[in-house]
Amino acid sequence: MSGQNCLVANDWICWDYVTSRSRELTDATVEHVWITGVSVLIGLLVAVPLALLARRGRHWAAPVLTFTTLLYTVPSLAMFSLLLPVFGLSAALVVTGLVLYSLTILVRNALAGLEAVPEEVREAARGMGYGPGRLLWQVELPLALPALLAGVRIATVSTVALTTVGSIVGKGGLGNLIAPAVSSSFKAQVLTASVLCVLLALAADLLLLGLQRLLTPWTRAGARDGARARPSVPAKGA
Repeated sequence: MSGQNCLVANDWICWDYVTSRSRELTDATVEHVWITGVSVLIGLLVAVPLALLARRGRHWAAPVLTFTTLLYTVPSLAMFSLLLPVFGLSAALVVTGLVLYSLTILVRNALAGLEAVPEEVREAARGMGYGPGRLLWQVELPLALPALLAGVRIATVSTVALTTVGSIVGKGGLGNLIAPAVSSSFKAQVLTASVLCVLLALAADLLLLGLQRLLTPWTRAGARDGARARPSVPAKGA
């Protein structure tokens, strides 16, 4: 149906809803992107030091990994309730909760990337006079980037979905449209906001994939070299 008829009929697909609520959809999308981006960025800044701490030994790794895993098991309603006395009904409440949830993925991937750096590379750098700080920034973190950025991609897609939960405090981006629409069975709003969430997740993943390829060109070179070195298999019966 077209025009107002699709709104009156409460159709799932209604272009008139999109055009008449374009400002509302734009504002919700911008808020969604902002909350997601800030949450993942802060999560990354927290995760790297935690991964460095966990790398110091098993007596540090076990508590750090256990703690971040337990955080992910806390239901969102309980998480927000625990954080509410500190942050009140604000965007900081939602961002903090999303940061805590992202640590499960980010810490594990950062740790995996750091542990994958060959020990002979570290020894060679130390032999060239690299101190701990220079070794970390110029050798270890660059080599850990593939695993770290893979974790950022997963955490970002996950956070795009989790951001909608912030609607319970009025700071959920597109979730602010989905929650009331579900309650009132407003089909066009539910579908449109949900599709926008999916498109945001896809766009973020593609952008981060492009960034990963840009920052880690040696991984593509290694894949090409491996393909050239792989022996060809003769056809059956040849």
